[in-house]
Amino acid sequence: MSVTVICLSHADGALGREVGQCVADALGFRYADEEIVMAAAREKGLYPESVALAETRGVGRSLEVDFGRHERTETLRDLIRGAVGATAAEGSVVIVAHAASYALAGRNDVLRVLVTASPDTRAARLAAAGGLNARGADKELAESDKGRAAYLQRFYGVNNELPSDYDLVLNTDRLLPAAAAAVIVDVAAALSALPN
Repeated sequence: MSVTVICLSHADGALGREVGQCVADALGFRYADEEIVMAAAREKGLYPESVALAETRGVGRSLEVDFGRHERTETLRDLIRGAVGATAAEGSVVIVAHAASYALAGRNDVLRVLVTASPDTRAARLAAAGGLNARGADKELAESDKGRAAYLQRFYGVNNELPSDYDLVLNTDRLLPAAAAAVIVDVAAALSALPN
C-alpha cells in the first residue's frame, strides 16, 4: 500500500498547519487547505467565501452564494466533500482540515493524522498569536473546540471524535512541527512498505 494522501486534522493551537506544511515539504507533496474551498467554489461558479461559510452553518440553512442566488448548506457541503475527494484522487497531497480524514476513511492510500496538544499549551499559543490574555485565549479555545465538534457532527454525523478515528495521533506539547512531521513521514514510509 503506497501512501499518496495524508489527511491532517488538528485542534486550534496544536500547530497542525505548520506540521502539515513540514510534511508536504519533506515528501515533496502538495499542501491543500484553502485550495479545497476554492475548488469547491469553482465547481459551481460560487464565491469561495460563501462555500467557506457553509462549513460553519447549521443544517437546512440557505446561504446567499451570489447576488440573489441561494444554495442550501447541504449542497455546499457536498461540494466540499467532492473537492476533498478530487484533490485526493490527484495524489501526492497533504490535505489539512475539512475533516478529510472522515471523507477519505475508506481509502487504503490515505494516512489519517490528528495533531493535538494539551488545553494549556493550545491556549498559550492562541494567546501569544492573538495578543490575548489567558481568559480570552481560554474562551477562544472553547469556542473553537465547540465549533470543531459541531462541524464533525454536521458533515459526518460524528458525535464523539475518537483517537481511533485516526491512524496516528500526535501531541505537539513537546514536538516541534518539524519533529512531528518527521514522525508522520516515517509512518507513511512504513505503511507504504507493507504488502497490499
